Amino acid sequence: MRLDNTALPQDWPNGAYAARIMTAEGPSAIGLLNGAAFDMTPAFGTVSAWLNEAEPVAAIRNRGVPVPFDLPAVLANSHHAARDTAKPWLLAPIDLQAVKACGVTYVRSMLERVIEERCRGDASQAEAVRAEVRQIIGDDLATLRPGSAEARAVKAALMEKGWWSQYLEVGIGPDAEIFSKCQPMASVGIGAKIGVHPTSEWSNPEPEVVLAVNARGAILGAMLGNDVNLRDVEGRSALLLGRAKDNNAACALGPLLRLFDDGFTLEDVRRAEIALTIEGRDGFRLEETGAVGSISRDPTEVVDQLIGPHHQYPDGAVLFLGTPFSPSKDRGAVGMGFTHHPGDVVRIASARLGALVNEVDRTDGCPPWTFGAGALMANLARRGLPRA
Repeated sequence: MRLDNTALPQDWPNGAYAARIMTAEGPSAIGLLNGAAFDMTPAFGTVSAWLNEAEPVAAIRNRGVPVPFDLPAVLANSHHAARDTAKPWLLAPIDLQAVKACGVTYVRSMLERVIEERCRGDASQAEAVRAEVRQIIGDDLATLRPGSAEARAVKAALMEKGWWSQYLEVGIGPDAEIFSKCQPMASVGIGAKIGVHPTSEWSNPEPEVVLAVNARGAILGAMLGNDVNLRDVEGRSALLLGRAKDNNAACALGPLLRLFDDGFTLEDVRRAEIALTIEGRDGFRLEETGAVGSISRDPTEVVDQLIGPHHQYPDGAVLFLGTPFSPSKDRGAVGMGFTHHPGDVVRIASARLGALVNEVDRTDGCPPWTFGAGALMANLARRGLPRA
């Protein structure tokens, strides 16, 4: 696993970013503006409080403390196996925000969820079920607007054939699937290990764009995320979603949170492409690309379903938009498809968001999560932060 400048956004010296680093004193919120670094911790204490400011980009220069900051060196020190703990390294770029995720917002991933459901999590049946699903449904669902009259007609036709699914309901129905991925402070950053539960025999990464949303529901920026998933667990029952999704180190975010400004907007997110590369110790290699714009619901629509008069997030939230990927390339026996092996290096990249790189291990082989919200508050209090 290499962590160098190729993991940074191609135009990173020209943008505005939120980063979070671990130092010898504790975690710090760092603002990057046109290549210059500012410590936001004295003014705000947390990334959450900073992003709840009316103008978080302007706050970088107006309230941040200029600091020397060698981003490439901090990035290199983020490698879990080559880290000098006396020097700073990158964490997930959020802290107290709720970590939420959308499911089945892309046709491909929606069909794969239907396949998981039909074969009850048994990967050996996946290829046969996949062919059957496509014969009945095809890819025509890509043109459907969720909740539309056309979508309702497709639902009626599928129900007649006995092929209606809870995944199709949230994929083309009026209500998006939005679930809690993990607890605040539980996400890992670039260079960290990501966890797969050892009881799972069918797992995969879920590369996604992740939006940052403040307490008022405004979309502030975007980053990359890996919504690691246990396909066999979720396939046995959708009621096991929490067990399939919320495991030690199973949520990665980063490398930086890019904030919207004059040079980077939500429209750039809609136009973005995500590249996925998986390299295994067994010589396995998988490369795929997906377009964010092929999402079935606009990002503003899912954010509107996340937060509003009926549900609030006073510390803000981040929202995984869903994945255009469901890797199915055979690894080992023909027809068994893809599953993670320990040691896999997963690289999720997009030109203007950088690359999120992590190594797969068992959940009990990843460092346990011990630094939660209480630990953060205690640490900030010992440091006398925030001061403003």
